Amino acid sequence: MMNRLHTLGNDVRRRFEQLRRARPAIVPMVAAASALLFLVYIFIALADEITEGETQRIDEQILLWFRQVNDHALPIGPTWLTDGMLDATALGSPLVVGIIVATAAGFLFMEGQRRVALLMVLTTIGGGTASLCLKWLFARPRPEIVPHLRHVTSSSFPSGHAMLSAVVYLTIGVMFMKAVRSRRAKAYCLTVAVLLTLLVGATRVFLGVHYPSDVLGGWIAGVSWASLCWIIGVFIPTRPIPERSDVPTAPAA
Repeated sequence: MMNRLHTLGNDVRRRFEQLRRARPAIVPMVAAASALLFLVYIFIALADEITEGETQRIDEQILLWFRQVNDHALPIGPTWLTDGMLDATALGSPLVVGIIVATAAGFLFMEGQRRVALLMVLTTIGGGTASLCLKWLFARPRPEIVPHLRHVTSSSFPSGHAMLSAVVYLTIGVMFMKAVRSRRAKAYCLTVAVLLTLLVGATRVFLGVHYPSDVLGGWIAGVSWASLCWIIGVFIPTRPIPERSDVPTAPAA
């Protein structure tokens, strides 16, 4: 029996190695698919904890950390910090996100990456729709322990700004990583995407319009959606954007 299992294991590894050599993208694709399943599990577990009220106490404590002890209507820090948070949170708003997606998709379209541009637009629309559906499904009330520093109307879980920023910025980062050649440029694209995603989520807690668990749920849902679209994007052929050395120089006069 052990010999059969050992033979079967060797056969599976050999076939996987053959598949990896035939399609180099199969390994990261399998890793992304595994991460996607794990993220979905984490989101379901988090949603279950929120539904049962297990996160309410820590959520409210964290919200109070960002407010003055004597007056919960006043945020901590100087005035410019609050103004900056109000400005930065717009990076996750539908209008600003739509402008960014349209700009990025237009650039990719002009560079001949038409399928990638279309995938980016569809990813954004799908992510926004998924966010609205999840809000309707859970219908969690907004925080009431501190006054809101920004007007809001929809449900609280998951954070739409956090989810949409994760969907858009991470998707754009991955798509541009596929389009550029140097490792430094790839690392830059991914770093900027992650920082923007974290910034938008942090502003929602600072402004008191979301519980931290709402933002965490939005990040998880957004990364899950972006991972799914990245898996789809593996099968989309792309052309690297030409570097300066690839551009022919004009002949000398």
